[in-house]
Amino acid sequence: MRTGELMDLAWRLTARAEGRRAVLGLAGPPGAGKSTLAEALVEGLRERYGADAAAYVPLDGFHLSNAQLDRLGLAARKGSPPTFDVHGYAALLRRLVLEPDHDVYVPDFDRTLDEPVAARHVVRPGVRLVVTEGNYLACDLPGWPDARDSIDELWYVEALPGGAPPQAGGAPDGRGPHRRGGPGVGPLQRHAQRGDRGGVEGVGVREAVVPLVGTRMTQGPSRDARGPASSVRRQGLEPRTR
Repeated sequence: MRTGELMDLAWRLTARAEGRRAVLGLAGPPGAGKSTLAEALVEGLRERYGADAAAYVPLDGFHLSNAQLDRLGLAARKGSPPTFDVHGYAALLRRLVLEPDHDVYVPDFDRTLDEPVAARHVVRPGVRLVVTEGNYLACDLPGWPDARDSIDELWYVEALPGGAPPQAGGAPDGRGPHRRGGPGVGPLQRHAQRGDRGGVEGVGVREAVVPLVGTRMTQGPSRDARGPASSVRRQGLEPRTR
């Protein structure tokens, strides 16, 4: 599926949000193309609907600083779930949904400094869709489900066969993508292709939809007639209360 079609699906969340700000999450292993896809979606939606249509919020801004990792004895585990400020990330997502009437500044990770940096991004009051991405958005360790409480839909992103393989790193939860809701889902596969503008060709998207209503289900990768494990099961959204 091309990036434009993914943009259509992402933008539909704003209609379902019934006037409030919507949040789309992208999860997946390191090197899968999450940030590339997130930035492509935000850029494309801004081109279509205006500068305040969408904004980018990376989990990487919530890396603990090297000083804190040293203090906690976690320097050797940098990039694993305990080395992120997950409660700070969850609080920021709540602010983005509940406080849409003022600028919200968003940190990022500077790979030259190898440190998080404050206020690299800003979400303006008129922004209708936030696209956030990170390795552990589908993680069930303490704190991560709280972050998902502010996410309307969660997609799982992976490198496709023949593209750059996902890099080993961090500590995935090993339980596959998660979503909440009832049964009645069908297989679907989405491939983002953006060869004309550079960017996301060779990246696959499996939805792990999180309507945040009802009971949790867990869906691991499955195979279809087209080959490798890259299928999607999509669950319809239900209204979400806060």
